[in-house]
Amino acid sequence: MRIKKTKIIHMKNLLTPLFIFMLALPTFAQDDYSVPLLEVEGYSERKVAPDEAVFHINLEEKTMKVADAVKNLNVKTEALAASLKKAKIKDYKLVADNYSVDINRVYREGSSRDSGYVARQNLMIITNSKNADLQKIVEAIQTSGDMSFNLSFRVSEATQKSLEDELLAEALKNAESRAILISQTLNIKNIRVHRVSLTSQPIVYGKMEMMRASADAYAPQTMIQPDDQKLTKTVNVKYTY
Repeated sequence: MRIKKTKIIHMKNLLTPLFIFMLALPTFAQDDYSVPLLEVEGYSERKVAPDEAVFHINLEEKTMKVADAVKNLNVKTEALAASLKKAKIKDYKLVADNYSVDINRVYREGSSRDSGYVARQNLMIITNSKNADLQKIVEAIQTSGDMSFNLSFRVSEATQKSLEDELLAEALKNAESRAILISQTLNIKNIRVHRVSLTSQPIVYGKMEMMRASADAYAPQTMIQPDDQKLTKTVNVKYTY
């Protein structure tokens, strides 16, 4: 009998906190409905000149053997790296990503067949938007083989992070001024912050200044000043009164 009694006591000990937790759930779920709310959105915006220039290069090689496809792709990448080094270009990064090797499947007249392999590699040359060696980079791409490229200007992640706190403070001030205006207009007294939520903002990438332009067609006069880009921050603030 003692053994049975001990089991019953243990079950009670387990059920008691669970029962209390379930009773509390409706309170949490109805938190925003139990108090009067005034909800506003705060917004801030800053125009910033792009400080990065990015050359996008997509490489592709098709061969009957995987090893040959990979080898040819590596040869092109190494040739580009050597050309950039030979040109003595300053302050740049050569970044490779999205490397893949797939079966080269050819579709024809409603059927398909495998014809070797295709290897792909994305390369990016990242430098300062005001780098005097931008034209040299174009020439380095040209001498590296048959490569086409896109050029875009963007605000760097470092610059965006440096402005994060300022944008957030401005967005919160904007939300506060809106809430005060509404409360005064509607004769609502003593508002106070109930909840704040932030809206994530994507990293800003600039528009492409050239679309699949070959290095042969590139001319120095096309290097124009990119337009300023907008950095924004949005917050949602709920006030109670």
